[in-house]
Amino acid sequence: MMKAVLIPGDGIGKEIAESVKEITKALNCDIDWLEYKAGAEYYEKENKLMEDGLLEMIAETGLALKGPTATPSGKGFRSINVQLRQHFDTFANLRPLRSLEGIKSRYDDVDLVVVRENTEDLYTGIEHMEDEDTAHATKIITRKASERIIRFAFDYARINKRKKVTCVHKANIMKLTDGMFLDICNQIKDEYPDIMADSVIIDALCMKLVVDPKQFDVLVAPNLYGDIISDLCAGLVGGLGFAPSVNIGEKVRIYEAVHGSAPDIAGQNKANPTAILMALGMLLKDNGYEKEAEILNKAIEEEIREGKHTTSDIGGTATCTEYTEALIGRIKDETDR
Repeated sequence: MMKAVLIPGDGIGKEIAESVKEITKALNCDIDWLEYKAGAEYYEKENKLMEDGLLEMIAETGLALKGPTATPSGKGFRSINVQLRQHFDTFANLRPLRSLEGIKSRYDDVDLVVVRENTEDLYTGIEHMEDEDTAHATKIITRKASERIIRFAFDYARINKRKKVTCVHKANIMKLTDGMFLDICNQIKDEYPDIMADSVIIDALCMKLVVDPKQFDVLVAPNLYGDIISDLCAGLVGGLGFAPSVNIGEKVRIYEAVHGSAPDIAGQNKANPTAILMALGMLLKDNGYEKEAEILNKAIEEEIREGKHTTSDIGGTATCTEYTEALIGRIKDETDR
């Protein structure tokens, strides 16, 4: 039996986590979900952001699936996401973004992968006040982290039979930091003659993505740019409700739904669990359950395309429970064949 940590999180997290457990059961996956609390709601009750033993259990299992977590306002805490990334050195954030038939969006044939460096850049949070009118932030780009994430992107492209890797930068202005990131990308690409490679300035990339996303395949970027284009690309496929993600380290992988906790609909059985179920599909595929991942993804695609039991955020009338039950029905039909 495989063990994995499940972090429901805040708001709708509890509802979509229930969907994960029901779908896992329907797929007959031998996974023991070890559930831990974390987030703003847990803080309000216990005066700490995460349950004791959470970090140790993630380290032991090497796997976690995470729902949305909020950070208490005005408390001075780092977000759960940042703490987990830094604690486990999950240096790569991988977000595949693909169009689903039945989801209204500007494009119907998007198939992109964003590879985001996860440990440095401006997100190190090194800031200070020069004087009462001047705030200063430090942007850190290192050779080690740049080589690691760029090589990861090319390896991912090769393993998954992707055709091109595009380096995202602002080296025309940030000549030392982004300049080094671009130089390293230009050096490493020669080691992968089977993969096409190019580079695009971040602002031009945003424009090009909106005009024609089909010209891109795998995008590799420093932390800040990766954060921005991840959400931009999610918008191209219908929003964050269809954007699974995984944070990858040497020994730990933390899969997650990247959308918010939606406190306005929490507890009303209206949540759309698609993103966390797609993240579950990624976890299954990466850990020897390729067939089950394929069955799950097929069920999601067919249910959304048909649209009979979809949630209100995508034009349906189904509850979270009803949508989950419809997916389970499709899974059982497939497994009974």
